[in-house]
Amino acid sequence: MSAKNTVQVLIGGKVTRLSGYESEEYLQKVASYLNHKISELSELKGFNRMPTETKGTLLSLNVADDYFKVKKQAEIFEEDLQRKDRELYELKQQLVNLQVQMEKARKN
Repeated sequence: MSAKNTVQVLIGGKVTRLSGYESEEYLQKVASYLNHKISELSELKGFNRMPTETKGTLLSLNVADDYFKVKKQAEIFEEDLQRKDRELYELKQQLVNLQVQMEKARKN
């Protein structure tokens, strides 16, 4: 198991310590993603006047939305990959069958 990393990051204008077994670069990337989402939400009319709890809820909902959209896309890619694997297997089987037929034809 790799060592636990702790890094200070800036999220929403506040310094926060993140700890995890991921690399420091990854933890910084996570913080950057959250800052981007906060920036997007800050552009919404009235967002800055909302209570902190409501802002946190909206941020959480946006992150969850991103997660489910990416998860769905990954599922689509996985299904596509499985379909292509099946097609490739079938094509290989056809190729083997044709090679066998050609070999039989040569012998005759």
